[in-house]
Amino acid sequence: MFDIVSFIPRAVMQGIPLMLGCTGETLTEKSGNLNLGTAGIMYVGGICGVIGAFLYENSGVEMNPVLTVLIPLLSCIVGSALMGLLYCFLTVTLRANQNVTGLALTTFGVGFGNFYGGSLIKLVKTDIPSIVLTRTSQAFSRKLPFAGSLGWFGKIFLSYSFLAYLAIVIALAASWVLNRTRTGLHLRAVGENPSTADTAGINVVAYKYTATILGSVISGLGGLYYVMDYASGVWTNNAFGDRGWLAVALVIFTVWRPATSILASILFGGLYILNVFIPTGMNLAIKEIYKMAPYVVTIVVLVISSMRNKRENQPPASLGLPYFREDR
Repeated sequence: MFDIVSFIPRAVMQGIPLMLGCTGETLTEKSGNLNLGTAGIMYVGGICGVIGAFLYENSGVEMNPVLTVLIPLLSCIVGSALMGLLYCFLTVTLRANQNVTGLALTTFGVGFGNFYGGSLIKLVKTDIPSIVLTRTSQAFSRKLPFAGSLGWFGKIFLSYSFLAYLAIVIALAASWVLNRTRTGLHLRAVGENPSTADTAGINVVAYKYTATILGSVISGLGGLYYVMDYASGVWTNNAFGDRGWLAVALVIFTVWRPATSILASILFGGLYILNVFIPTGMNLAIKEIYKMAPYVVTIVVLVISSMRNKRENQPPASLGLPYFREDR
């Protein structure tokens, strides 16, 4: 029998990394930068958090609950921001091709994570190729103490860690900034027509750098959440799968609206784990079909979105195009 009360929390937890990746990439694309390196950035965010947590857990000092959260969090932010800075330097300053640069960042990020993840695994000398950060995970996954006493309501709505609620706040805040503030208006102007925005006195380069670096930090938090909360503090090389690419697809699914990513990411998270909750018996073929669900939905959404001609459903007009001020 399908257990909806158990399914929804797992779908939400599966969807939080997608939500953060989608929100971060939406901010980036609103500036006109197409960063296909989201998967690599999430990977770097995750491994940087793991490195910070590993060094602190094995430092020999008594662990402080605040520092247990703060050190991996800051490590993740720094690593993700540097990835965003590298992307901007290559595409905005050096005017490299955005598609090639994004794919290179994905390859680099995965290699970076696997290299340092493998190095830490060798340090702990374990027979299982993984790192377990139990105390850090417990600090990150701490939930509201009264959630368990509220039955199904507490389990569905209140049984998540602070990073899950922070992801929702970030998505809502990003939507508000983009649609209700002058900064958001300037950012959208840069993504639509950087030449006109530059003529109006808007610093195009500053907006591209800021939006991309901030978007990278938000995406990196998705990698940190996956390791510390969803995976219970266990780092395994190549464990992220294709979540980064699904996050990029979600940007199109949500038509570049961060607030919509809240429900969309939960939907995709549910599709991602549907095969676990629907009984299939020994029929492996049916189970594999269920595993295909998120990718089939992604393809269908891409086909439908490409058939729409409404302007509000289209990407920023200058998305992926380099800006040459001399050509104004």
